[in-house]
Amino acid sequence: MRALTDFTIASDEAASGDGGGATLAFSGPMTVASLGPIDARIRDVPAPLARIDMTGVTRIDTVGAWVAWRVAQRTGARIVNCKPEAERLIAAVSQADDNREPVAGERLPLFSRVPARVGETIIGLGRGTLQVLGFLGLYVQACWALLRRPSTFRTKALVHQMELVGVNALGIIALMSFLVGIVIAQQGAVQLRQFGAEIYTVNLVGRLTLRELGILMTAIMVAGRSGSAFAAQLGTMKLTEEVDAMRTIGVSPMEALVIPRILATMIMMPLLGIYSAFLGIVGGAFLSSLTLGIPFFTFLARIQEVVPLHDVWVGLVKGPVFGLIVAVSGCYQGLQVRNNAEEVGTRTTAAVVMAIFMVIVLDAFFAVFFTEIGWG
Repeated sequence: MRALTDFTIASDEAASGDGGGATLAFSGPMTVASLGPIDARIRDVPAPLARIDMTGVTRIDTVGAWVAWRVAQRTGARIVNCKPEAERLIAAVSQADDNREPVAGERLPLFSRVPARVGETIIGLGRGTLQVLGFLGLYVQACWALLRRPSTFRTKALVHQMELVGVNALGIIALMSFLVGIVIAQQGAVQLRQFGAEIYTVNLVGRLTLRELGILMTAIMVAGRSGSAFAAQLGTMKLTEEVDAMRTIGVSPMEALVIPRILATMIMMPLLGIYSAFLGIVGGAFLSSLTLGIPFFTFLARIQEVVPLHDVWVGLVKGPVFGLIVAVSGCYQGLQVRNNAEEVGTRTTAAVVMAIFMVIVLDAFFAVFFTEIGWG
């Protein structure tokens, strides 16, 4: 049977030693496993006490030392007759932090705290930018190694990723693009009707979908769908040490995991962008045939007349660049996972935010660039 802690309280007449007063005497082992039954009783011990006698304690751990010390603090008693082990533990417990000091330090004044936080954010962005550039450098280096050894390229992995990124996304992109085309046509027609220029709805839908919204909405959709998947997949593999195992057996994670994903996204993004633009035009033609009196096929024929060919090239040029941004963001964030499963979710969110932000920023630069070269 397991021995339990017990205690007795001797009155003034029965107390031994000098000084008088009641004495609380512990007996048995004072360990975390044996103190439970006396927890309620020890809290109800009346104060004050003169002494706490540790003569009968056979074994003690940190919890037992803390109980004895807390009782002594509450009742004002002296702890006597301690064995050397108990004396060391009680001395250590008495010097420990009793949580009366605030855990968090004092906050800096507002005029100091805000610039400090801004500075930390800017330094973090700078370091992150350098790390992403380093990741791109590793990607270029791995591509160069594959060019020298084409037989090691994983064609099946590339085709599989092209299916996941492109073919499996056709349904959701078709629905999104068709509805966006309807919205553009409807809102544009409402505004143009004020000037009797509903016919220019064809120009609005055609140029906007082929030049901007087709590839931009596709990039955002792929970032939320495939970019997040890349980050979650690689982050989970990093957390379960599969990436380290690949390095151990001589397989480059960059060649096996990153290159197929990036190449697949760069290849499929222009195709998905043209597909999205086409469905957007079909959506605009569908609405125009219902509300504007423009026949469906007349709308499509008019698109060929009013949309310059360079608008198609603008969308095609943006596609691989947006695909590179989306895939690099997902793969980079996934390979940054270090500690726990929560970081997988954090990095996945960061991958989507990073990809969408960079896509929109680059789209603005592309708009200025193409305008300057006369493709506006």
